[in-house]
Amino acid sequence: METLQSTMHPAGTDAAAIAQLSWVLFVGGGLVFAVVMGLTAIASLGAERRRRFLSERKFIVIAGAILPAIVLTALLVYGLTLTGTRIAIAEADALRIEVTGEQWWWRVRYPDSGGDIITANEIRIPADRPIELTLLSADVIHSFWVPNLAGKIDMIPGTVNRLTLRATQPGEYRGQCAEFCGGPHALMAFHVVALEPAAFDIWLAAQREPAASPETALQQEGADLFVASGCGGCHSIRGTAAIGTIGPDLTHVGGRLTIAAATLPADAASFARWIRDNQYIKPNNLMPPFGTLSDDELAALGAYLEHLK
Repeated sequence: METLQSTMHPAGTDAAAIAQLSWVLFVGGGLVFAVVMGLTAIASLGAERRRRFLSERKFIVIAGAILPAIVLTALLVYGLTLTGTRIAIAEADALRIEVTGEQWWWRVRYPDSGGDIITANEIRIPADRPIELTLLSADVIHSFWVPNLAGKIDMIPGTVNRLTLRATQPGEYRGQCAEFCGGPHALMAFHVVALEPAAFDIWLAAQREPAASPETALQQEGADLFVASGCGGCHSIRGTAAIGTIGPDLTHVGGRLTIAAATLPADAASFARWIRDNQYIKPNNLMPPFGTLSDDELAALGAYLEHLK
């Protein structure tokens, strides 16, 4: 079952530190608020002797200046110490993954995988292993954030930022672009899928393979339509004539959880719906709608794309 997208439900070492700091600040802030409200009540409704005590210069200096300075300094030192330990240099066995934010989707590349593995809107990682994410932007400022696993970090054009994280358990963790980047920014999500190490190795080996050949007449019709409709000008499907790089690589698109940056499930009906109605589903995205295709043609394209696992 998918984990809630919440900093307060950590499933990574960095997120656990952030959650710990958050609880300390919440509880500390609550206690300070309670004390201030209590003193306010005494100053307004208390006995004359107590009200006079609260107005003394000594009390004001201690409670209004010295004590807050001590508390805030302690919290600052604690926060810097806790978060400073999370700024880690990637370990020797870290898996390196390159993520590029684009309007309005995520290009994901595994440069050390023994092949040019490129996927989109989904980052699969082995659980309990350090991951070094190289974060880039192809156009405007984006921000990479998976609340359950780590803090957020901006992706700035012309700049390479890095984030090291470790998922402590297998699961599906939703991420989001956290910096407004125009257009359908709110529909620019993704998933990090943490797998058992053996399952991740199997997945990675399968990603090295070219696209699966059509097995049915409907899938073959969809493959032919994909080429005839010019889809290969923007999308790549390894092992076929489609070599476009403008849009997401679709070599194994049917094996992903979602399409269109976590907007629709990756099934035949959603593929057909996206091809025809993508500007309605995700207004102002950069893919044109193909409203001239018939329902039968869309069904064939959907069947073919769903088969690409």
